[in-house]
Amino acid sequence: MNFSELFRQTNQLCKFSPDGKYLASVTEFRLIVRDVDTFQIQNLFSCLDTIQVIEWSADSQFILCGLYKRGIVQVWSLEQPEWNCKVDEGSAGLCDVRWSPDGRHILTTADFNLRITVWSLVTKSVSYIRYPKQCQKGMDFSVGGKYMALAERRDCKDYISIFTCSMWELVKHFETDTDDLSGLEWSPDGMVLGVWESPLSYKILLYSVDGRCLAKYSAYDNSLGIKSVAWSPTSQFLAIGSYDEKVRILNHITWKTVAVLDHSPVLETNNNVIVYKEVETRVPLPSSENMDAPTAALFTAQSKYEVEDFPVKIPVVKPDTTKANPRLGVGSAAFSCDCRYMYTKNDNMPHTLWIWDVQRLSLCTVLIQAAPIKCVSWDPHQPRLAVCTGTNKLYMWSPAGSLSVEVPVEGSFPVQSLKWHPESNTILLLSKDQMCVCYLTDNKSISS
Repeated sequence: MNFSELFRQTNQLCKFSPDGKYLASVTEFRLIVRDVDTFQIQNLFSCLDTIQVIEWSADSQFILCGLYKRGIVQVWSLEQPEWNCKVDEGSAGLCDVRWSPDGRHILTTADFNLRITVWSLVTKSVSYIRYPKQCQKGMDFSVGGKYMALAERRDCKDYISIFTCSMWELVKHFETDTDDLSGLEWSPDGMVLGVWESPLSYKILLYSVDGRCLAKYSAYDNSLGIKSVAWSPTSQFLAIGSYDEKVRILNHITWKTVAVLDHSPVLETNNNVIVYKEVETRVPLPSSENMDAPTAALFTAQSKYEVEDFPVKIPVVKPDTTKANPRLGVGSAAFSCDCRYMYTKNDNMPHTLWIWDVQRLSLCTVLIQAAPIKCVSWDPHQPRLAVCTGTNKLYMWSPAGSLSVEVPVEGSFPVQSLKWHPESNTILLLSKDQMCVCYLTDNKSISS
């Protein structure tokens, strides 16, 4: 592995372009576009105020900057840097902005979800969509960008509208069998739309593009329900994480449960499961570096993974059930690109990452970190995970093993988030106000 030097950034607003050629980052009101290979600045754009969000168009030709405080969006062109566009929501305000799949329309959401406005960069036309619902995930585009599904709330009832993204025409509008819809997501093949209730009840519904309800699923009643939802890349499986600390996997033929994955606080037997535990050691600094250092800074923390013997006790944090949104249950789950593996993270076990073998529908590997896990991300092209925990280390796992690497930079660089390059040979590491790039010299495997 090789690492770049540190660069400034604000609020972790950094994104690779979809074609992988550029890296955009923000420092307050400036947008900086760098070449990924050389890290040389290609473009520098100044916005009218502090930037809250950035997003690339699908063809990497444009990049938008959302300035929520002013209620405006500024759009910049990489091919024609002198060209720019400003979208102003005026008194309606602005709380969300995103590109349409074609990269030539911008969708803005007014404050309090009063309306969604579709702005065309080609014809300069403006269209309005009323009654968008304010929820966890109320809008989603199908893969390929043919359809957009939008959750709506009218007359105290939930509805879904499906639009074509080419002409922005309404093709289907139907009421959903939900009391308080919390989110929706298309399957990767664009054939099924998953819709789930708020956490107050466990219910998920599967709809076809024409609005037919294909299936309903509810695991239990009278308790907090769904917390996370993840489709497999093949659309064959739907993983549902819930507050009862379990993941239920549905198949795409009968929409019945094929496996219930439990996150037990004690792993009793082997069953071909490998448990890696991070072990930290404190190593004295070289004498040339510790002459003027305070006593607490005379040692540097180094870590490595050790394979644990069974039984293994998983660190558990007791959640505060008197507060809203307790840290309890499976808050995140995702499949690898080849659908061979799936990771899950149980929020009241913040130090532990669970990796499951999808073919066997059983536990494969457990990673126990010394610090709470901040971010986990799959390599977009092979079954390989990158993990960070708010320390100056990068952790990686593959079927070949796992490793811990210290980021070799001067000073403190606690990695809070990370993002894979679209071609999977580079990882962007982000702290609160700095960033650096990790170049993977061997992207075939990881040896422990």
